[in-house]
Amino acid sequence: MLEKLGLLEQRYMEIEERLLQGDIYSDPAAAAKLLKEQKELLPIVEAYRALVLRKTQMQDARDMMSDPEMRELAQEEFESAKADIEELEQKIKILLLPTDPNDSRNVIIEIRGGAGGDEAALFANSLFRMYSMYAESRRWKCEIANINETELGGIKEISFMIEGEGAYSRFKFESGVHRVQRVPETEAGGRIHTSTVTVAVLPEVEEIEFEINPADLQVDTFRSSGAGGQHVNKTESAIRITHLPTGTVVECQDERSQHKNRERAMKILASRLYEQERAKQEAALAAERKSQVGSGNRNERIRTYNFPQGRVTDHRIGLTLYKIDQIMNGAIDELVDALITADQAEKLRAGEA
Repeated sequence: MLEKLGLLEQRYMEIEERLLQGDIYSDPAAAAKLLKEQKELLPIVEAYRALVLRKTQMQDARDMMSDPEMRELAQEEFESAKADIEELEQKIKILLLPTDPNDSRNVIIEIRGGAGGDEAALFANSLFRMYSMYAESRRWKCEIANINETELGGIKEISFMIEGEGAYSRFKFESGVHRVQRVPETEAGGRIHTSTVTVAVLPEVEEIEFEINPADLQVDTFRSSGAGGQHVNKTESAIRITHLPTGTVVECQDERSQHKNRERAMKILASRLYEQERAKQEAALAAERKSQVGSGNRNERIRTYNFPQGRVTDHRIGLTLYKIDQIMNGAIDELVDALITADQAEKLRAGEA
């Protein structure tokens, strides 16, 4: 591992030197590529340099132990350096894990009410609010592409995009079935109802990355409509695109411009088709994956939100947090961090097997 780290440090220094030469910026694309590589290498190089330093300090402490007057102090420094080295080696192993090429992308999230009728639709709205508040806390942009609301303020289905560096890496474990247990406002007897909502998370892909044959598309225009008079206009600006070979349908009606709706619908379609293809490939390569974390299987019950008990449980990693109000207000970092850590641990185990 140390040899590999030395080579990565050497590459980092080469990039550093190249970026100091002004002529590289005459080619913005080449400069951007080097800056991206430098950014990716920086945490690995910093951890490697800290590791080399602590190894040197541990050896110095070992040498000092032969001096009776310095033995106690040297022993403390030796133990401290040893602990730091173990921590740094684990950190480096994680940094060297293969990264998901989609992690830095924007994300498209689709939420649909499942079992539970109006209560499921109300919880779909709660999940959209949770995700949009989380995006806001990270200063990411959230834009609705399509929404189908109910008269009671719920959402039958919604598609929205979150734009921000690393958005997909933070949302990708949200795919699956979210279950809610609570007493609906319309329930006179105070009985707890169980409802479900399905979440799909897609990395945004540019059309240029995933070519779609125009002959495979059926494009229809229609007037926007919505509950309570929302999203209504008198022109046929809403767009419905059907990908005939797969039967995939995307609607976009949030914008007042037909051109903007078409552009956004094509982005969502490209992302859905890309994700379908990626899921096929992953299934073929990892049919026996031990951990359910991140598998994105939509029939998985991944999480339960129990309002009477004030708890949220993620079933994939057995984590229960008694802070449902904070979570529903967008404070989901603790959940996301735990899922990322579990995924990294599974990848480390798979690599060591």
